[in-house]
Amino acid sequence: MNTGAPGELDIHLIHEGRHEELWKVLGAQVEGSGVSFRVWAPNALEVQVAGDWAGWDGARHPMVRVGDSGIWSAHVDGIGVGAHYKFRIRTADGSWVDHADPMARYAEKPPRSASVVWASDHTWHDEEWLAARAATVAVDAPMSIYEMHLASWRKHPSRHEQGAELYDWHQIADALVPYLADLGFTHVELMPVMQHPFGGSWGYHVTSYFAPDARFGDPDGLKVLIDRLHQAGIGVILDWVPGHFATDDWALANFDGTPLYEDPNPQRGWHKEWGSHIFNFGRNEVRNFLYANALYWLEEFHADGLRVDGVASMLYLDYAREPGEWTPNVHGGRENLEAVQFLQELNATVYKRVPGVVTIAEESTSWPAVTGPTSDDGLGFGFKWNMGWMHDSLGYVAHDPLWRSHHHGQMTFSLVYAFTENYVLPISHDEVVHGKGSLLRKMPGDRWQQLANLRAYLAYMWAHPGKQLLFMGCEFGQESEWAESRELDWWLLEHPEHAGVHSMVRDLNRAYTASGALWGRDNSPEGFQWLDANDADRNLLSFVRRSPGEPDVVCLANFSAVPHEGYRLPLPAAGSWAEILNTDAAAYTGSGVGNLGGITALEGATNGQPAYADIVVPPLATVWFRHEG
Repeated sequence: MNTGAPGELDIHLIHEGRHEELWKVLGAQVEGSGVSFRVWAPNALEVQVAGDWAGWDGARHPMVRVGDSGIWSAHVDGIGVGAHYKFRIRTADGSWVDHADPMARYAEKPPRSASVVWASDHTWHDEEWLAARAATVAVDAPMSIYEMHLASWRKHPSRHEQGAELYDWHQIADALVPYLADLGFTHVELMPVMQHPFGGSWGYHVTSYFAPDARFGDPDGLKVLIDRLHQAGIGVILDWVPGHFATDDWALANFDGTPLYEDPNPQRGWHKEWGSHIFNFGRNEVRNFLYANALYWLEEFHADGLRVDGVASMLYLDYAREPGEWTPNVHGGRENLEAVQFLQELNATVYKRVPGVVTIAEESTSWPAVTGPTSDDGLGFGFKWNMGWMHDSLGYVAHDPLWRSHHHGQMTFSLVYAFTENYVLPISHDEVVHGKGSLLRKMPGDRWQQLANLRAYLAYMWAHPGKQLLFMGCEFGQESEWAESRELDWWLLEHPEHAGVHSMVRDLNRAYTASGALWGRDNSPEGFQWLDANDADRNLLSFVRRSPGEPDVVCLANFSAVPHEGYRLPLPAAGSWAEILNTDAAAYTGSGVGNLGGITALEGATNGQPAYADIVVPPLATVWFRHEG
């Protein structure tokens, strides 16, 4: 009789925590004339498969314990893709509880919670993209990321019933792919697409780690979206949440009647700040579940990277805890040594198996070597979010230009540490929600000044060392604070001033991608040089970006509300410099102040540089010049 039991090697690897293709063994596998079900529940007294094909009578399909592996298995003939099921588990106290499959690759649309048997039949068409990705070193390549929340980017008009206002995967692809291709973003970052029952969590309280959000359709729909993005030359980064998980009693929590996935020590297993369970990083099978999940999204869905949420909360035992609420590690420190080991092994495994992908840490502390190699005791991430730059720069631009000179250091301090890690500069969803206001409304002054400030800030950000991430809506000056319950204010694009921001971002991305000096040495101090970091009185900042074989690009940012006539700009070389971007251009509804498309630099030592040009600096604007020889 076929019991669907896994092989001995599979069991050995699972116990060692090193089964890198776990999704091919556990869960529901379509095999032969039916489906084999396998689940890890070592402390269960009995396990059954309850499904819609059997009237949800679990007694009809008891599962068999596979030796002392903790794995239970059963094979059910006559069923296949689309069958709904749960695991019915008898716990040590004799009670029966129903749980969704931790390894389910498809799930019912919330609020329903059953797992669904699935087998993909998607045929990929992104071979050229994957080959190019494998040959690319991400830190030395252009990367401008559009972060988005799928459910609130666009919604169907006049559809208010549960879930019906959402676009499906195919409709999202039809709208999103041409939109991003037109704007020139190199990547899109999707806030969590893993199954989560409460939309208000934005996907950060996951219940089914291997199942894409059923509110948008079946799993192959997500593959279609990613495939089409790749064919348009756009990479896909998925937000991933290994630090904590949802408390729903039908999901991972207390799975076999014991804290199986969560750490049994409440000082380590409960997240006070987010009201969720924390994974037991010291348990092999749990680490294996997470390693395999990362590889699943990268290999099965061809994702190009994972942005790892809440890394700081994983690294510190005292994160969001008061004295007496945590216990030091074996060395007496506050570091979560098991979580550190997990992150190092995760990154080493990902980079070994999937060429060209990236992992990105949302890490807000001064933990050393987040992007350092694991061989040197670093965490091994490809990039780290630069939260310091974000806080400082947003704090600076929030001031009226009259007072910015007193806060000039907030714009220059980031260059003290800019090359200690591989950074992403994040203007993310967290900065435009919960009373923080939209990016536009952080800017002081009247509406013209706010829009000018926004354009100048974005162009300064794009020229700063590091990759860029911008949350949806900021590309056209979204006025209202983001809310997941409604779509973006697309009607603003009917107004010239907001369409101007949109056009500026398009030109910004194109000029950035075409200028290797802006990204070819993002991780090296040789790729950056201040021209003048100290002109606080005029709120001016100027610097040069360079990379071997590429013409230098100079960025001049004026964060004062007045133009500067006859400004002597120090330059690294004499000759012609083309004005490749001016955020004050009339086409963007700026004031149109500029230098008629270019400047000519003369030889003559100026502020440590061998050349200079006397130029007009537009108000509340950033200008880029590229050396033409």
